[in-house]
Formats: sequence, C-alpha cells, structure tokens
Amino acid sequence: MKRDPDAILNAELSHAVASMGHTDHLMVVDAGFPIPEDARRIDLALTRGVPEVSTVLEAVHDELIPERVLYADDVPEMNPDFDAFLRDLYEGSGAELDTIPHEAVLDHGEGAKAVVRTGEFLPWGNVVIQCGTDPKPWFDGENVAMPAAYRERYEEMYGEPP
Repeated sequence: MKRDPDAILNAELSHAVASMGHTDHLMVVDAGFPIPEDARRIDLALTRGVPEVSTVLEAVHDELIPERVLYADDVPEMNPDFDAFLRDLYEGSGAELDTIPHEAVLDHGEGAKAVVRTGEFLPWGNVVIQCGTDPKPWFDGENVAMPAAYRERYEEMYGEPP
C-alpha cells in the first residue's frame, strides 16, 4: 500500500504519472474518446459516469505538475460548467489553459504518453495535460539563474518571488 491513502491507488495510472517527464502529454478522456490502437490505454471506465472526468483530473492534479492544459474550444460555450471546473482546478497552478479545435484534441491521442479513459458521457470531456516542472527545486542551487518564464511560473505557483 502507498503511504498516502489519498494518492492515486490505480497501479497503471500511478505508474503513468510517475513516468511523465517535462512536456510529456497525459490525456484524461470521456467514455467515447477514440483511443488510438497503439496508445497506452488506462481504462478506468466501470459504468456510465464512473469515474467522472473531474474525479480523475483532480486525482492527477494532486500528483502531476501541469504546464499547459488543452481542451476543445467548444467547451466554454457548449459546456460552461466543465469550463468553470477546469479554470478552478488549474488556476494558480502555473499552467496555461488553452482551447483548441475539437479535432485537434482528438489528434493528441497519437502522441500522448498515456490516455486515461473514464466512464463519463461528457460533451467535449477530453483534456490534454502537458507535464511541467516545479521550478523551485531545479533552480535553488548557488550560482544558478532562473529564466524569466520559470520565475513567472514560480510566482504563480507559490504566490511569492523566488
């Protein structure tokens, strides 16, 4: 058993999160997402709505540092509750939230390190998470300069200058 009972318990998902490197993509998708044949599929779907996309995103967010989050540009207008959820979840995390055409989200399945399928039937419920890094441990050495972009992420993540 893992020491933290609130951490991800699913072995495949935990391994996928631990395997992520800077700029790798992890997708959390609804039950209908067309997962490519050769993609690493982590199928959590049990029944309709179980688990929800939001539940999986929250669990992943607790363990993975996002740098960029992509979702369909239809979401803000056509599924505003999901849009609000995503904005609330990633606000203050240092991640850029961007919308892209729905078809472009589908294309990300090809290059994702893993695609996590949920049981949710959620319109445009597919999210691409680009893995980031925490600038604090990378730039805390002596005589190491922190680039401006990392300084901005640091301030957004920690609410203070480095």
